[in-house]
Amino acid sequence: MNKMVSVEEAASQVKVVAIRLALMHLAYARTLAEELDGDQAKDIIIKAMMTYGQMIGERNKKGEQDLPYYGMHEKYSYKEQEFLDTRDMPSDQSGEMDFDSFKVYGCVLSQIFREYDEAELGSLYCFVDAAKTMAAESTHKLIHTACEVCGDDHCAFKSVPTTVAELRMFEERNSDWKNVDPVLVKKCNNK
Repeated sequence: MNKMVSVEEAASQVKVVAIRLALMHLAYARTLAEELDGDQAKDIIIKAMMTYGQMIGERNKKGEQDLPYYGMHEKYSYKEQEFLDTRDMPSDQSGEMDFDSFKVYGCVLSQIFREYDEAELGSLYCFVDAAKTMAAESTHKLIHTACEVCGDDHCAFKSVPTTVAELRMFEERNSDWKNVDPVLVKKCNNK
C-alpha cells in the first residue's frame, strides 16, 4: 500500500524521532552524572560524543546524508534567506558553504534539553558538530558562535582550522578536546 504524506506530516514524524534522541541522550547523561562525579561524567559524555561524531563523519565521507532535510529544526536561514527544507538552501556562487551566514532556529533537541532543565548536560550533545566535521575533514572543524541550548535564540556556526593538538586529542579521545568549541565550554558551563 502506497500512501502519500504531506511534508508537514513527515516533518512532525521526524520531530518525534528527534525528541526520542534528545531523551535518550539525557537519560544516558543523567545516569552517568548520578553514578559518577560531575566532571568524570562530563568527560565520558564528551568522549562518547567524539566517537558518535567520528561515526557520523565517516558516513558523511562516504556520501551518506547527515541530518534529515526537515523536522529537526523549525527553520534555517542562509545569507538572510529563510527556508524549512535544507534542500531549498540558496546556492552560493562559489560553491562553498559560508557557515558564518548559516543559522538554525528551533532545534528540537534544544527544546527538550531546556524543557527538562538540562541545558548543561544537553549541550554536551552539541559537541557532535565539531567531532563530525573533524572526522570528515581533519583540517577544519565546525564550532558554535551561538547555541540555542546555551540560551541564544538560534544556533550559528563557524568553520575554523583544526590545530595539531586538537587533532591529536580527538584521535586519543582526550576529553580536554572539548575546548575546540569555546561557546559550548563557556556559555553552557562545560568547563
